[in-house]
Amino acid sequence: MKVILCSLLVFCIFCGFIVEHGKADRKPRIIFDTDMGPDFDDVGAITVLHALAAKGECEILATVSSDSHASVAPTIEIFNQYFGKPNIPIGIASAKAPGFIAHNNWNDSLVLHFLKKKPTEYPNALEVYRKVLARQEDNSVTIVTVGFTSNIAELLNSKPDKFSNLSGMDLVKKKVKNWVAMAGIIPNGVEFNVNEHKEAAYEAFSRWPKPILLSGFEIGDKILTGGKVAKQNISKNPAAWAYQYNLATYDKNLLSNRPSWDQTAVLCAVRNPEKYFYVNGPGKFIVYKDGSNRWDADINAGHYFLAHKYPYEKISTIIEDLMLYEPGN
Repeated sequence: MKVILCSLLVFCIFCGFIVEHGKADRKPRIIFDTDMGPDFDDVGAITVLHALAAKGECEILATVSSDSHASVAPTIEIFNQYFGKPNIPIGIASAKAPGFIAHNNWNDSLVLHFLKKKPTEYPNALEVYRKVLARQEDNSVTIVTVGFTSNIAELLNSKPDKFSNLSGMDLVKKKVKNWVAMAGIIPNGVEFNVNEHKEAAYEAFSRWPKPILLSGFEIGDKILTGGKVAKQNISKNPAAWAYQYNLATYDKNLLSNRPSWDQTAVLCAVRNPEKYFYVNGPGKFIVYKDGSNRWDADINAGHYFLAHKYPYEKISTIIEDLMLYEPGN
């Protein structure tokens, strides 16, 4: 009986934010951390996030890049402006983070088409994290990473500064409620977001002190979206432009849709994940120094992972409906 009660308690600690969604003052407060460049499902993810915010289901506190390439932060800015939230803080990763975009240079083309001013000087993502977290209520922030864990590792290692007299670890313990990550392959494997900056991933996942929900590669890989978005007005809608351009040029073959790796993480950070997937755990997501990962079901580290519950098409429809959101409609 004690074992059962303990397991229930741990589960409730992670899923408590689900129960509180119905309260107006308890909607998730999101820091969105993305490598919006090597792939373009991040475009779908930021669109889903803004759609949910427009519905009043979450508050976007900040949008930061885990990719240090100079085109990524302006790309994020385009979407914040388009969705009517130009004042959301944007941060760029340090030079230690990976710094590249896709071979078809879609970021540069998007910036050329949609950013109506010269890119500004963006603060470091770590500065944005610490400044934003310091201002929030205790145990109130959900961090969503859909890229490298470069910023998470830096946050955990950060020292007191002008924004907070707490260390990064203590700031996370005090202000963060949970972390939702598109990362890894469950039960084991090698996945891009983890392996591309393996040092940061090893540091972040081994030291993180609060609950984690993982949307592994195997979740979004079968949930295909983007074809409908690409048919919207590309002269006004940057998401439509990005999907139309990338479906035609990202791969050697013309694509009709793209996997929704990142969108699943955003959806489950804001809404009750059990509406769409099975939530498994607790256990421990282990990242090794070589960039590989393994799920250990025998260790309770407060980590959970998603597993498919419904046919892929059902979740695809739900996600793409959110991706079709346009401001003013």
